[in-house]
Amino acid sequence: MSRIPINRAELANQGMKERLEMSTAEIGLAVRTTNCLEEKGIFTVNDLLHCTREDLLSISNFGEKTLEEVYKALERIGFYRPQMPR
Repeated sequence: MSRIPINRAELANQGMKERLEMSTAEIGLAVRTTNCLEEKGIFTVNDLLHCTREDLLSISNFGEKTLEEVYKALERIGFYRPQMPR
């Protein structure tokens, strides 16, 4: 029985899809932060990436420290702010 190899682009695409589908709880955010996001309807990394800084800061009990926590969690799974060097 032979297997058809999956090319690297497909593997990378699958990895990206899996990261986008991760819940906010899975990326290492504090429970309070996850609760704040979920109250606003933000449940996945994909949802989070579609929010602006202003969207997030408009959430009740969500300030600069919480925003920095979110950015660091996203960086840990491979999503970087444009101005941040990799």
